[in-house]
Amino acid sequence: MPGSITHRLALATSSMIPDIHPDDAHLAASLRRLGIEPVACVWNDPSVDWSRYDAVLMRSTWDYFKHYAAFADWLERLPVPTINPKAVLRWNSNKRYLPELAARDVPIIPTSIARGTEVQQVLVEAPGREVVIKPTISGTAWHTARGIAGDPTFDQAVKQLPKEFEYLIQPFVREIVSDGELSLMFFDGEYSHAVIKRPASGDYRVQSEFGGTAERFEPDAALIASAQRALSATAELGHADVAYARVDGVMSEGRFLLMELELIEPFLHLGSTPEAAERFARNLQRRLARPGS
Repeated sequence: MPGSITHRLALATSSMIPDIHPDDAHLAASLRRLGIEPVACVWNDPSVDWSRYDAVLMRSTWDYFKHYAAFADWLERLPVPTINPKAVLRWNSNKRYLPELAARDVPIIPTSIARGTEVQQVLVEAPGREVVIKPTISGTAWHTARGIAGDPTFDQAVKQLPKEFEYLIQPFVREIVSDGELSLMFFDGEYSHAVIKRPASGDYRVQSEFGGTAERFEPDAALIASAQRALSATAELGHADVAYARVDGVMSEGRFLLMELELIEPFLHLGSTPEAAERFARNLQRRLARPGS
């Protein structure tokens, strides 16, 4: 009957934000109207009985990269399906996926990958270049450094980076500061909405923690197609079942360059786009109703 609960959906969160994030509030309300009970569950809380839920939807697990081994083990042991699927989450958790997508004709910011013990040698071979260095498994500018190769202050910052990680080394793209970073949201492969994110004055990081801002914008068909190409290439690599995605990139010299493909716990800008939250909720309802889901 109307209002009865048909499914229980765990919304995986973290101890940083254990409850349903305000950006997901309308999504949670929409799920309830559809008979799905959303319950916030901290991913590494040992008291949670995950078998009580029909599936786990990754939302604000924003510390997983700091506890990566535990996170990978938790994923493996989960007794119920995840949305997105576990194979997608594992693949997307390491930014080594960027060269894989580039090999399938997805334009990316030129990217080198080096072990922590090799980063300084890579920079020696690129004197005078302004670069950004960040771990292949990371988020929210964690252990990220920006500077000019050969500059003593930057060299000192690089020396402080943990040696046990692998790192992406990329040229700094100035359009991020001048024009902003673009994020396009997709649900079940269909374009939903987009925002443009800008860093605070004097910074390059667009995350709100560092003063960055975001506002909606309407991309043209060519930009949507460019972002869609990243999802098509992901499907070609064997990851076609993607319920939600945020495609982050920057326009440079007339091309959309992929920065990151967020398939684990992206902030989806649903609070400012209630119609998107409702659309996502209906998609989740259909997924939960699949036989054997």
